[in-house]
Amino acid sequence: MTDSEPAWKLYVLRCGDGTLYCGVTTDLDRRIARHSAGTGARYTRGRGPLLLAASWDLGSRSAALKAEAGFKSLPRATKERLVAADEPLPWLPS
Repeated sequence: MTDSEPAWKLYVLRCGDGTLYCGVTTDLDRRIARHSAGTGARYTRGRGPLLLAASWDLGSRSAALKAEAGFKSLPRATKERLVAADEPLPWLPS
């Protein structure tokens, strides 16, 4: 990754109905604003209020997409534990 490339993040939103939404972005504030405005992912529309539950800096788009796929494949209880722990994702290099 060069200085001109944006850093990618994996983020998790807690929706108003208690569900979790996971996505990737290079601009977390802009992406959350789009979700809150109803112009983000279809899943989050009508599920507000949306709160940022966790985010992880991953550097590259490839790393972020792999982390997203890994997070989405986890059982709900594991996702909740990772969000609450505020620690690095265990399957990623430290």
